[in-house]
Amino acid sequence: MLAGRPRGSLGPSVSAVNRDLLRDLGQKRNQDDRHQADRHRDDRHQDDRDGRDGRDDIPDDRAGLPDDLGRDIGLETSQDVGQNAGSGNGQDAGRGSRGSRRGLRPDLYAAGAAVLLFAAAVVVGHILENTYGNLHLAWAPLYAWWSPQVGPGTPAAITVAVAVIAYGPSLAARLPWRALVPVTWFVAMAWTWSLALIDGWYYGIERRLTTRYEYLTVIDRFDNIGATLRGFTQHILIDSPDHWPPHIAGHPPAATLTFVWLDRIGLGGGGWAGVFCITVGASAAAAVLIAVRSLADETLARRAAPFVALAPAAVWVGTSADGYFAAVAAWAVALLALAATGGRRVPAFIYGFGSGLLLGFTVYLSYGLTLFAITAAAVLLLTWRRWPPTLLLPLLAGAAVAPVAFTLAGFNWWEAYHLLVERYYQGAASIRPYWYFVWANLACTVLLVGLAGVTGLRRTLATAPSAIRRLRTGTPTTTDRLLGLVLAGFLMVLVADLSGMSKAETERIWLPFAFWLLPATALLPRGGQRGWLAAQVTVALTVNHLFHTGW
Repeated sequence: MLAGRPRGSLGPSVSAVNRDLLRDLGQKRNQDDRHQADRHRDDRHQDDRDGRDGRDDIPDDRAGLPDDLGRDIGLETSQDVGQNAGSGNGQDAGRGSRGSRRGLRPDLYAAGAAVLLFAAAVVVGHILENTYGNLHLAWAPLYAWWSPQVGPGTPAAITVAVAVIAYGPSLAARLPWRALVPVTWFVAMAWTWSLALIDGWYYGIERRLTTRYEYLTVIDRFDNIGATLRGFTQHILIDSPDHWPPHIAGHPPAATLTFVWLDRIGLGGGGWAGVFCITVGASAAAAVLIAVRSLADETLARRAAPFVALAPAAVWVGTSADGYFAAVAAWAVALLALAATGGRRVPAFIYGFGSGLLLGFTVYLSYGLTLFAITAAAVLLLTWRRWPPTLLLPLLAGAAVAPVAFTLAGFNWWEAYHLLVERYYQGAASIRPYWYFVWANLACTVLLVGLAGVTGLRRTLATAPSAIRRLRTGTPTTTDRLLGLVLAGFLMVLVADLSGMSKAETERIWLPFAFWLLPATALLPRGGQRGWLAAQVTVALTVNHLFHTGW
């Protein structure tokens, strides 16, 4: 037998055989590794089709990403992992890191383009206002005044920012889900409060909702709520007797009634109104996480959590009623996502009725929030294969409550809306140029979502065609469903922009839409999260320390 022969007698011919055998074994091992990676990818796609996320086996930077999507945004794919694992070539082993670097360059281009867009809006706006006086803005495209300052909230804002940058990504990955949601809400509140207090308690919070444009100035006119609702439309036009101030005329009566009800329970005045708006408005961050987890998966929700909590939009959440509106709309979407995916501990019909109730109510907070029909439709389309049988009837029943109640009370929504359009063009909108605001509004949105939000949106748009293709064929991944949610948010922004009903002040008015662009930050590589978070806080701190924002 060969094994019994002396080792030295094998000779050169056997050495050659050994080399050939080792080479064949190496090639076979590489092939096995590639086949294993292919099977892993197919299993992951099957998990998505079966309603399981399969995320435990997916490397962190590619959670839920199919291979072609991962390549599009510059992340290493499962096939790359398999090829690199079986290769002894150091250059091949570095392909994944080069993939991440490939994604970084277009990200930086997108961030740079966003900065240039805002700079262009500032320069063109300055020229228009100084030459023609047709913007009625002191610091276009923002509704703000140049007012550099440092205030009581400055140390707190910096502390919150540094803490979230340093520990946010790791805590978001490790905290139990039940803890992560309230912690995100708490961090968002701390961030919003600290930014608002840069202007001090009086100017930053208490006075905000008591100016001559605001809701609290008309509380005494709602002593008889029924009579006020029946005559509400008679005071919308600017030439009508005792016409409403701009914000009351510009919104359905539920917006003002919120503060009337607060006053009735002993929480009257600007201070309590500010506390209410900040506390409720910050909860939008928690609602967004719940929606992302329900529609996509927990991994993506965790990756987005620090960015949602530390969003530059907090500058305008504290303190404006639109932050409150944003939270109501966000919880409507979150409850709908829970209802459409069957819920976990609460019956789906309860979630469905709650979602419908809030969706109907949002329409009576702001006319523009009717655009949330787009996001609601997106949620239903993304989950239609998983609908529980008790979804639609409670949803529609809940959605009918507010319209029926306000209609029976004597308020005609459609009449009020048409009068609002007429009132809108009785003011500055009649001379503000559409051609400027149709793109300058988008520049303001950059400040709402920050450079990380812009970069996430860039990645969303880059991968949208392949994601839509999989959604149409009924084989979406978890990330495809996240992209669908973000695209719905982006579509709301575009429709609002093109409508011509948003000339200036969109940094406040579009708060409800902006929160649904922020989940795109889940697509950013984990290795770059702290850098992008630093970019986010830089935007917010710069705006709040250099400008006095108003509405």
